[in-house]
Amino acid sequence: MNRISDALSVGHASVPISGFVAPGYESVLEAFKRNFRDRRELGAACSAYVSGRCVVDLWGGYRTLERNEPWHEGTMALLMSTTKGLSALTLAVAHSQGLFDYDAKVIDYWPEFGQHGKSKVTVAQLVAHQAGVCAIDTPMTLELLSDPDALAEVLARQPPAWEPGTRHGYHAFSLGLYQSELLRRIDPKHRTLGVFFQDEIASKIGGDMHIGLPNEVSDTQLAGVRVGRDMGAAFTLPLRLVLDALNPASLFSRIARNPRVRSLREYSTRPYLQIELPSVNGVATARAIARVYGVFACGGADLGLNRETLERLERPALLPSLGSVDAVFRIEMAYSHGFCKPFPFFPFSTNARAYGTPGAGGSQGLADPETELGFAYVPNSLMLGAIDDKRAAALRQAIYSCVRK
Repeated sequence: MNRISDALSVGHASVPISGFVAPGYESVLEAFKRNFRDRRELGAACSAYVSGRCVVDLWGGYRTLERNEPWHEGTMALLMSTTKGLSALTLAVAHSQGLFDYDAKVIDYWPEFGQHGKSKVTVAQLVAHQAGVCAIDTPMTLELLSDPDALAEVLARQPPAWEPGTRHGYHAFSLGLYQSELLRRIDPKHRTLGVFFQDEIASKIGGDMHIGLPNEVSDTQLAGVRVGRDMGAAFTLPLRLVLDALNPASLFSRIARNPRVRSLREYSTRPYLQIELPSVNGVATARAIARVYGVFACGGADLGLNRETLERLERPALLPSLGSVDAVFRIEMAYSHGFCKPFPFFPFSTNARAYGTPGAGGSQGLADPETELGFAYVPNSLMLGAIDDKRAAALRQAIYSCVRK
């Protein structure tokens, strides 16, 4: 085991780097350091489990924007859409417990959902971003988001933006809300997704991760958030998406403007962290995310998963009838069971059985059953513009190179 306690020189500054890498994974440490030297990293953590063993656990830089508090071993960071992966894992655990069938219609568990032509939507279609309820018309206020019963009524009566099953489009904010209400309906204890996740996953495998932050978690355990833009990646965006961003009536703009937040930093404030937003407001250490994905990649015994559930997650993407172009992002995407599958804009694995999610600004987590790999990366400098962040990709590629050796 190679333990690290280092001070990296970056310009005129000294950046602390800590953690360990297993023998043979030294190149991951070098990639981690390069992110600070070459890619404007502020603070971050990276972790990987292979065949149930932690082989990489690194953290470095600063958890505060003022650079006066170092990132420490237990620092948790805002995950944005990497939260969707934790939510999808939660539903998978519920599936293994026999609480629902992915092929069943949503109305079998939540009859009110069938309003406005949604009666034939299956659970699998809902979690593959095919239900068309990516943009919610009702303003998503903190008061509404804090009231599951009132929120369920709003979600159920939302008309779809397209005929469900014909297209897919990224349900950036709404997907986790629908998943949570579905879980409330199928769970004998009627737990929300965040509570179910804590009870059935986080508490069983250990590690710091939450969807809905408890009051007892102090600010000193959390990383501050800085938001920037990867201008190089911005030039690769489809023209139609750029035009959609300028059009307030487009699906992209309707999603981006509800809830009304001044920037993504607002999701890192206590009012937003303390409610459950299972698409965006998870907080966790990289180690905890990598550990739970590693459990899934190795057969799921620690969480009581059955082979049927795992085989579903490992299947190819569930494509809608009109093809793979995302109605929101205007690019080809691949979704299945709440996860992304490898595709050109997020080529996180050459193995089609792999599944995971990226988060706005750079974080990501994944499971690769072929190599029994669970991987996670979390930064606090969110660089917008690319689905597959360059910092995360460099670390992931280094880890894969070591695994394959």
